[in-house]
Order: sequence, then C-alpha cells, then structure tokens
Amino acid sequence: MILAQLPRFHLSILARPSFSLSSSQFNFLNPKPPVTVARTLFSFASKSNLATVEPIPLPVSESSDLDDAPVEISLDKLFIPPETDVSGDDPASLTARILKGSNIVLSKYARDAQVVQADYVKSSVKTEDCPADGLPEFALVGRSNVGKSSLLNSLVRRKRLALTSKKPGKTQCINHFRINDKWYLVDLPGYGYASAPHELKQDWNKFTKDYFLNRSTLVSVFLLVDASIPVKQIDLDYASWLGQNQVPMTMIFTKCDKRKKKKNGGKRPEENIKEFQDLIQGFFETTPPWIMTSSVTNQGRDEILLHMAQLRNYWLKH
Repeated sequence: MILAQLPRFHLSILARPSFSLSSSQFNFLNPKPPVTVARTLFSFASKSNLATVEPIPLPVSESSDLDDAPVEISLDKLFIPPETDVSGDDPASLTARILKGSNIVLSKYARDAQVVQADYVKSSVKTEDCPADGLPEFALVGRSNVGKSSLLNSLVRRKRLALTSKKPGKTQCINHFRINDKWYLVDLPGYGYASAPHELKQDWNKFTKDYFLNRSTLVSVFLLVDASIPVKQIDLDYASWLGQNQVPMTMIFTKCDKRKKKKNGGKRPEENIKEFQDLIQGFFETTPPWIMTSSVTNQGRDEILLHMAQLRNYWLKH
C-alpha cells in the first residue's frame, strides 16, 4: 500500500505554519517524563513553535446538521509519527496526509494495513500465560458497554469473532486474536461495570494493569471512550493512569454516529471529544493520537488499521 492510495482528508488551513519538527523530537516507544505533573507518551524534546498556529477545522459526520459549527484543532495538536518529517510540507500537502476524523499524520510506515485473516487464539488470566511468540499486539480497553467487541468485529469484518453481549462486563480475560499470522488484537476486560462483584473488579484491574506494565510486545493501548455521552470520570482516571505510567495510548472515540440535537440539550460527539481532550491535557505533554469511530457506519475502521500498521511497522523495525 502506498500513500497515494490511502484515505485522504483535506483541510483548509487558515495560516501557513513555520514547521521545525523532525523525527528526533519524538521518543515514541521510550517516552521521558515531562517537567509537569505526569509522564507523557509522546514528548517533544523542546517546545514547538506550532503553538501559535491558528486552529483548523476537523470533519463532522456526513449525518450531522449542516448548520453545526465544525470542530477545530490546532496544528500543534497533531500526532506526527516517529521518522515523519513535515518540515518541507506546505499546508495542502500536510493536511492531505491527516487521517479522516483524527489528528494522525500518515507516515512511510503506513502499509500492509488490510486484515485478510483473523483467528481466536486463547484467553489468559495472567500476563505470563499470554502467547509467547513475540508478535506485536494492540490492546483494546474501555468502560463496559463502550462498544469494544463491536469495534473489534468491525476491524476484522467478522460479526462474531468477539462475541458481543447485552450484559456489560462479560469479557473477563485477556483475549488474543491473531491477525494475518503477524500480529495480535487483544480484547481486555471492560472497566466500570457497577453490577460486577467488588472482588471481580479488583481482579480485572490487577491483571489488566499488570499486562500494561509488563507485556513487552504491547505496541499501544487503544482506549475506547463513548463520544455520544458526557465525559465520565472513570475514563479520565484510566487515561491519566496510562499517561502517568508511560503506556503508549491511542484514544478511540466510539459511537460517533449518535448525534443529539442541541435544542434538546444534547452535545454532539465532537463537543464531548473536545471536552475530554481538554480535561486530560494536564496528564500529557503532547496530545495523544485519537480517532473518531462508529461500528454502525464503520467510520474510523480503515483509519484505525492504518494507524496500527504504521505503529506496528515502526515497532518491528526498531
């Protein structure tokens, strides 16, 4: 797959920035703690001059009201992967490389993203019981009923690879699914299910966090957050814990097809997403990558796979 064939998203930039970024400014897999209160996943070696750039509009869903104001993002909030030099890009070239509904710039590592085979491998209750073949893996985690199993099924285009349940909190193990015999998707227990026994919730938290901290083949955690509802404190706590423990993270905002009318007091997904990002910014020196998704419309499916591909290929090289 070459960049010319990848999905494009064209933005209108209000002012041409003066870029001074290079791949050496990012320490992606071995982040260093920032000067502020928490450790970061993606850190600048020095302050970027992008902070003064005017914001640019992000896309809204095709089903959104035409009179809705677009969500805006500043160029300093983009996620630029390692070894991706944007210093020579003009605004049009740069914005053409941003994945739709995200803040992620495509890199030369965005290849071999298609899923042609997906197989359930095993379920584990301890990190040491997980597959030991050394293949890279991406873990999906989120609050119970966030749509985690539905998203996993959408990614592999299989309706029942990960069984969905009307009863939240059913996933109680570390579930490994091998993709193309080359890498893993990992389905982790959901958190925050009020009806789960206290002892069970403690066990889930213990072995999930142990997995995050000790799984050497974990490339990134994909934290799922429901964008159709107001921000939940438990999601903020989870994101801050990942940040403080230097666990690489991508935020996946789910249920972006559910749009509430402002006249009824509801907020659009873009508004909930912005509020969530504003609330967690103190825990990260730079904005983590994020993608808007919907398992109903498959919005974000290709973007997630491309993002996983560029992270995976960079991880394999290094």
